Amino acid sequence: MTGSQGPVFSRRALIGTGLGVGAAALAAAGSGVAQAVQRPSAGTASAQRRAYAFLASAMDAYPDHGTVRLAQSYTDQAGLFSTAFTYDNALVILACLASRTEDGRSRGMALGDALLYAQAHDPVYDDGRLRQAYNVGPYTFFDGSPQPDGFVRADGTANVGAQFGFTGTAVGDMAWAGIALSALARRTGERRFLTGAVRIGEWIERVGRTEEPLGGYKFGVNGANEKLPFTSTEHNTDLVCLFGRLARLTGDRVWRERRARAEAFVKNMWEPDGGFFYTGTNDGVTVNKSPIPEDTQTWTHLALASPAHSRSLDWAATELAVLDTADRRNSTVPAGQSYEGVTFSSAGLLANEEAPIAEFQPKPNRNGVWFEGTAHLALALRDRHARGDEARARRLIASIERAQDLLGVGQSIGGGAVAEKSGVVSASSPLDTGFGFGYYPYRHAGATAWYLLAAARANPLRV
Repeated sequence: MTGSQGPVFSRRALIGTGLGVGAAALAAAGSGVAQAVQRPSAGTASAQRRAYAFLASAMDAYPDHGTVRLAQSYTDQAGLFSTAFTYDNALVILACLASRTEDGRSRGMALGDALLYAQAHDPVYDDGRLRQAYNVGPYTFFDGSPQPDGFVRADGTANVGAQFGFTGTAVGDMAWAGIALSALARRTGERRFLTGAVRIGEWIERVGRTEEPLGGYKFGVNGANEKLPFTSTEHNTDLVCLFGRLARLTGDRVWRERRARAEAFVKNMWEPDGGFFYTGTNDGVTVNKSPIPEDTQTWTHLALASPAHSRSLDWAATELAVLDTADRRNSTVPAGQSYEGVTFSSAGLLANEEAPIAEFQPKPNRNGVWFEGTAHLALALRDRHARGDEARARRLIASIERAQDLLGVGQSIGGGAVAEKSGVVSASSPLDTGFGFGYYPYRHAGATAWYLLAAARANPLRV
């Protein structure tokens, strides 16, 4: 997995491309961050330093293209060139703030200002939205056409990720950006960050609110600005946090009503017999019962802290558990290594290992570990802190740290070599999410940020 003939789409690509925008598209993405004070072990402290170094390299990969910049999401080998997903950058902000260092604060503010720049300099809209992704550095596309601009184009507009169709706006991505900006507002006292978060919240209210029977807020818009009919449990979970933050920071009670609406939708997705949350609805009337993703089990706990629903963590830890070793079918794990964690969804465990995940991509391994989701689970277990939770969380974190040490060798960002043992890969082996795309062993800013949040016990979804 050191090269790619075509783009590796992540779930942040679904709006613009239309891939999986059906039943399967309903899973989408600070630090008002509660953080326990606990000294990390020497090994974990070193792993954290290397993870932060990777995020810095992703942020600083294109020094000739200005100081207003976002972090490139994946290493070059993923085939996405200089794509910076909005969701990933929100996570990097939250991880930077969780470091509790001046450098982390400075970097978080720089990324927050870049999101505000994108909000204020969209090439088409001036309504508070952000796009799914942006380009942050020059590249040559597959057809040989050059793209010379950085994040800020020659005409001053933000460089929207149109080459892969990353031009839509998902409510979940917007919510995470708002969560990150609200965390910056609270940490720095700078009013501009709160103003940007409020603009995001108001866009979601205008575009996403629905009066359908199941309620909540809908998915967002595609690249043609057409509203999408789906409603996502994960998106509404994100809104529980964002709207709660806005209620606290602005003092405006309207955000409490909006938070309650999002929370009611999430709880409507609860399956008491199985102890898990469904993914959402396609039509606002009927619950979509398959596939069942990991993040709707862990993020719901982080946002709601509801003892009545905390069994969802046990469901994820048991029903989505995987162990990847070199002898697994289609595994890319080197001989002698093994990784434990969780996969993306229930569908991943049933993936067709005879067929490629997508065009130009390899065949999946049903036991591929999704490291971002593994970090979600580790953090949620630490947050719940029931008997055995901390020990299980530490095993998961150790697996992630081992992956940072050993997987993703020889990768680069912006053409520059990434330091070895820095940055967590998305997956231990190619895995099929069941939502029309896959994850692969490429170092990833989002997975790295979630690892850092889990290591620091920093819950990004707590109001």
